[in-house]
Amino acid sequence: MNPHHDHGLGHDLNTLGRQLAERRSALRWLTAGACAAVAPLSLMACGGGLDDEETGTVSDLYGGSCTTIPRETAGPYPADGTTASNQRLNALALSGIVRNDIRDSIGGASGTALGVPLTVTLSLVSTAAACASLEGYAVYLWHCTRDGGYSMYSGGHTGENYLRGVQVSDANGQVTFSTIFPGCYSGRWPHIHFEIYPSLTAALDSSAVGDHLTVSQLALPAAVCNQVYGAAAGYSASVNNFANISLASDNVFGNDSAAVQLASVSGSVSGGFAASLEVGVAA
Repeated sequence: MNPHHDHGLGHDLNTLGRQLAERRSALRWLTAGACAAVAPLSLMACGGGLDDEETGTVSDLYGGSCTTIPRETAGPYPADGTTASNQRLNALALSGIVRNDIRDSIGGASGTALGVPLTVTLSLVSTAAACASLEGYAVYLWHCTRDGGYSMYSGGHTGENYLRGVQVSDANGQVTFSTIFPGCYSGRWPHIHFEIYPSLTAALDSSAVGDHLTVSQLALPAAVCNQVYGAAAGYSASVNNFANISLASDNVFGNDSAAVQLASVSGSVSGGFAASLEVGVAA
């Protein structure tokens, strides 16, 4: 086949886009390798390329790019008003659910989730509008405790609702949560769940349960997980669980482009960690 055969402008643009995406991908991994040499706990978490059937990537041919976060299962413990684990629980109906610090229970419950401090910042960008920041969107975020349980569902945690909260994105498209580093339970890579709604009103509307724009998960880097699980109190069960899982074998991240779900994390066990992730939304 003649590589110079004219297939039209669309073909040429797609070819150029693929070439640029490949170059960006190579640079991204080279950068990650260089960063690992000076800061082993820092990993990149953004994507590039043209339209992709699975991840919906949009690119600026002059350098800017963002990738739609893969849509994932909400899992068996969402407490978002949908039926899961044979129960219909709704943390979004709790008074005080809109909050930055999600370590304490609310609405009459008084427990506190213990663990290594973790600040999570998600930056919402539009893959339909040149990666513009998305202001005014609501994010419902939840994850497991340091021993791998989920509030409202798991034994020992059913009377609590900690590690669940909602924030609204600011002018930079960012939401930030103060929480703890989640444990690793059997069969899953350490992760954090989140749902994105077009507005706070939509998130808290009990008559429109499940009406979110997307649901996904954030993955935590291996180096940080090993550091936390090997040194911090309360995470002993995570050591063996984490040793028996990988991103590739995980039934969620192993099926998608885990690179765009892998957070950049810095910090220490003694001082706490900060995780950040760019989240592309087709909005």
